Amino acid sequence: MKQEIKPIKRSEQLAPLSREHHDGLLFAWKIKQGLENKTSLEQLRNYTMWYWRNHIKQHFYQEEKILIPYMPKGHAMAVRLKEEHDHIRELILGLDEEADKQSLLILCDLVTKHIRFEERELFAYLEELLTKEQLDNVFVEIEKHPVTSETEWTEEFWVRK
Repeated sequence: MKQEIKPIKRSEQLAPLSREHHDGLLFAWKIKQGLENKTSLEQLRNYTMWYWRNHIKQHFYQEEKILIPYMPKGHAMAVRLKEEHDHIRELILGLDEEADKQSLLILCDLVTKHIRFEERELFAYLEELLTKEQLDNVFVEIEKHPVTSETEWTEEFWVRK
């Protein structure tokens, strides 16, 4: 009998971060589809750098500057969050020099696993740890530092032709 995977019910205060995680999963999927469609590595690199500047960089700021201070100093999940952010950042910035298929696949895998960790473990922990007032404060801070994009990516390389 196949077990049904139910969506995680997220607190409204952390929902903006979860929506960005959905976008992050789409980012990884689009890169993989682009590789399957034989999109040029240069275009995939350009898209990755655009996504970094317009989404990931701001999202990492939100999590590192807003969420981590609510956690006990040195907590294993805070350490993991920061280490994985650093690894993703290094992979992306390394692509600026030279993009190759293997690096892009590693990036997609890491982004996906990292988002799953945050959604399934970190956010569940924070929702138990923090009071409603603290979660409300987190939401206010997230709203002060929204992930916004001045441009949209228009080349749909992930669509099969």
